[in-house]
Amino acid sequence: MRTLVDLGDAQIDALDELSKKEKRSRAALIRQAIDDYLAKRRGIKEGDAFGLWGKRKVDGLAYQEKMRGEW
Repeated sequence: MRTLVDLGDAQIDALDELSKKEKRSRAALIRQAIDDYLAKRRGIKEGDAFGLWGKRKVDGLAYQEKMRGEW
């Protein structure tokens, strides 16, 4: 799929320089940058939940069994 994105002259120049250095197309560099950004953002969301249960006074397994008992 094609997407139109406006980039500044400095960004284009930097991409062209990196493209020549790495022998990769400008499009490939942009796709990699987007993949890296998305992976980082997903990691933040997944990491936000880590440790949330630790401050509770209730045993997690007991809570789970209680909740399932209500079904």
